[in-house]
Order: sequence, then structure tokens, then C-alpha cells
Amino acid sequence: MANTGSNQNANNEVNLMPMSEAPDKWLRKQYLPHIWCPGCGIGTILRQVIEQFTKLGWRNDEVVFVTGIGCTGRASGYVNAQTLHTIHGRALPTATGIKMARPDMHVVAMLGDGDGVGIGGNHFIHAAKRNIGITAIVVNNRIYGMTGGQVSPTTPSGAKSSTTPYGNAEPAMDVSKLALGAGATFVARAHTANPVYLGQLIRRALEHDGFSVLEVLSQCPTYFGRFNGMPDPVQMLEWFKSNTFMAKSPYDEKEGKIPIGVFRDDKETPELSKSYRKLWEE
Repeated sequence: MANTGSNQNANNEVNLMPMSEAPDKWLRKQYLPHIWCPGCGIGTILRQVIEQFTKLGWRNDEVVFVTGIGCTGRASGYVNAQTLHTIHGRALPTATGIKMARPDMHVVAMLGDGDGVGIGGNHFIHAAKRNIGITAIVVNNRIYGMTGGQVSPTTPSGAKSSTTPYGNAEPAMDVSKLALGAGATFVARAHTANPVYLGQLIRRALEHDGFSVLEVLSQCPTYFGRFNGMPDPVQMLEWFKSNTFMAKSPYDEKEGKIPIGVFRDDKETPELSKSYRKLWEE
């Protein structure tokens, strides 16, 4: 993984800046190189996740990293921590059981859009409602990437996929709006074209005491890009920069662009495992 990042200013301009070498301790190097397609954004996201683990001073034995099925699922094989690769859509219920049994552990679930809010949509809603202390990083590449480029819940209306060759007739699901409506106490959105800002939001999500959702817009040049006229990953990254804006709510509108930023940071609602423990102690 490259030893550079970027910083984004108010004009959405990106400047390169150095990153530490400390994440080396978080990678199972014997399983590298990774299996993701050239230009895929998941490596960028994973690099920022382990970078924040290092900056927070977390130990490998106190982090539980959980994934489901899909392109994001392989991430658990590369992270040098306590890891579980679960079945499709079931990363969050597995992570919930871990957090309830071991509330002292840092539990992180990395999900895809299809895995997290499609197949696992009901689990996503209830994890948010419960405010269980899990960090859910939802990699939204707007398509089912591992199984052939099928339409996903977040595929934009009109976008093409292997199962919607004439365009998607359905409206796209908004992950951040769903998280807010279900009761997640930390909700934010970023994209892979600005790794440093992404890292800042990952850190805030990891530090949050409750159910935190970070939706990350990520490029899939192999399927979404190829089907929709952006086969070059650089095209997709430029599209993210040109079609997003900083906002305080996913409901903010600006010329059809996608809002990014922190949409909720509720520090008052009690976290589930602590609430249960309080009941036991009483």
C-alpha cells in the first residue's frame, strides 16, 4: 500500500502528504498481494483503517475485525487482529455477539453495500436501533462486484449493471439516510478520492461510543465504471471530487451533488453493552 495520502481543502483540491509506516504491524504480509482488481478503492479504505488503529495506539489483540461476503469480505484475511469472515449479510449480528460478550474489545465491521444494506439490511437497522458499540464501515461501490456486477440497493437510478443493461429503474437506497432513520448515533460519509479526510472520519467513527456508520463512496472500475462509461479508476476518483460537497446532512442539496461529511455525532445515547451491564449490576 502506498506511503502517501491526501488532504482536501475547501475548494475540494487534494494535496499529497506523507503517512507513517506503522500500519505494517496490522497487515498479514504472507497473504499479500491482495486479490482486489486494479484500481479498486477497498485497499485505500483498508489502509486508512489500519492507519487509525495505529494512531489510536490499539493493540492487535484488542481489535476484532469482522467482514461478510463480497469484495470487502477478504479484508479480514489481511488484517493482523482478531478476525472473522462471516456469511453474507451476517457481519453485524456476529459483531453484536462479540461486543456483548467482550465489551472491552474494539469491534469493527467492514461491509459492502450489497452485503451491508441489501442481504444484511435488517441486521443493519437493528444494530443502529440498539446503539451497539460497533464501527460499521460501509464500502459503497454501488454494485455487486464479486459476483459479476449485478445491480445493488445503492445503484443509482438509470445506472447500468449486468442485470440492468438498459439502466436501473429503481431509486437508489441512501445508506446514510437509512442509518440516521434507524438511530445510529454516529453517521458520516466520505469517499476514496480524499484518503486523509477519509482517515479523519474513520478515526471519529472508531472513537465513538455507540453504533457508528461511515459510508465510503468507493470506485469499482471493473464493473460499475465499465458499465457506466468510467473504466479508468482515475475517472471515478475525479467524478467523486466533482460531484460531492461538504454538508451537515445527507438531505442537503446542491445541484444534484452528493453530500459528504459528519451528519450525526450523538454522545448522549447510552451504548447497548453498557446498558445491559448496568441492568445486571442493579
